[in-house]
Amino acid sequence: MAQLHFRQRFLRILLPGAIACLLNSCVSTGTVPAPEQEQPVSQEESAGAEESANDEKAEKTFADGSPVVTSRTAGSGGDSILLSFAGDIMAHTPNTARGHYDKIYEDIEPLIRQSRLSFANMETPVDDDKPFSSYPQFNVHHTYADAAIAAGFNVFSLANNHTNDQGLSGIRATQKYFAEKEEKTKWSSRPVYASGLKDSPQSPFSYRVITDHSWTVLFLAVTEILNQGSYSGYINYVKSDEASRNAFIDSVRKLREENPCDLFVLSVHCNEPEYVLSVKKSQREFYRKLLDAGVDVLWANHPHVSKEWEVITDQDNEASKIIFYAMGNTISAQRYKPAFKDPSDTHEYTGDGYIAQVRFQKKREGGVRITWVNPVLITTYITTDALFVIRRLDDAFIEELTEEQRRDWATYLEERKKLMEKIEGKTLWQ
Repeated sequence: MAQLHFRQRFLRILLPGAIACLLNSCVSTGTVPAPEQEQPVSQEESAGAEESANDEKAEKTFADGSPVVTSRTAGSGGDSILLSFAGDIMAHTPNTARGHYDKIYEDIEPLIRQSRLSFANMETPVDDDKPFSSYPQFNVHHTYADAAIAAGFNVFSLANNHTNDQGLSGIRATQKYFAEKEEKTKWSSRPVYASGLKDSPQSPFSYRVITDHSWTVLFLAVTEILNQGSYSGYINYVKSDEASRNAFIDSVRKLREENPCDLFVLSVHCNEPEYVLSVKKSQREFYRKLLDAGVDVLWANHPHVSKEWEVITDQDNEASKIIFYAMGNTISAQRYKPAFKDPSDTHEYTGDGYIAQVRFQKKREGGVRITWVNPVLITTYITTDALFVIRRLDDAFIEELTEEQRRDWATYLEERKKLMEKIEGKTLWQ
């Protein structure tokens, strides 16, 4: 199979505090006209005017010349869908021991619910018949998973290196939990979907065909790594040797052909080193072959740190596909003792991640384009009452910490924000 060849140019993605967009047709940013006479202004109108003013100050193009649009114009004038992609939902003892699981997601729930489909990796079995368990063999009860769903996550990868931590009974319990959630929510405004577990070793990979209004999204989750080999036949498991990867590429192409869809989202729990920020050449080449086979969004996880992402253009020079090499942890307690005096240490990256919003729009001539990419930085914060919660890693939160006299956290996260902002996206042009 011939490989796609790309001419690489860098794309500067604006992180929290500014909106990052990708659009290949010309879109101008407008201002809100002033009222003809003085009248009371609501908070919503005031916020809109402020956003518009900020838009005017923002650059009109990225460093590579791609036009910048705003949240007010992204996706307008056509049939579009907004998707969100997050990282690993972990379950260390500090995350589970004190309850209050709804508070974990309190700050980011509005963000998650903006998207029709919000993706996350559930990196633990869900088995009520066994006690909560932390690393190295995770387990949670339904209440922990319920909180993520209540916050708005509704598409889950269940294939990862901790899938079989509780043996076959844990796999069965997790499968039952998500099957019941799918059945219970299928007629709701926010149905739940999951992929990654199989009924038997003889069963084909499990996948979901998601229909949302006029959009059809094909979702498949696989893992290349397992901590133990037992019951691997009940998991969407792909070995990472060259022959197995080539066979998987062929199966991906066939799956796309057999399931006509607008978007194909593939989750890969990758067999790549943990806690490494760089991306290997072999991984890039493998993922681009998967895009060539029909994948539109390649959403990878496992390293527990965030990595760069790539937006791929089609033959019409329109942004059409995207690769996320790692989103980092969405929630965990790997950074249970922040190194306030050494925020650049590699281990400190395990406490931060990002949630990426991506808007796709259907083209009149067929196919889709990406019109907006908005990576939002998040951090796992330890409250004064020792709860581990997710907060947006932005200037507003840092200012809040300063006002609360948590200067160690404020100074630390100010530096962490600068470091995370260096993890940027790229545009790859055909």
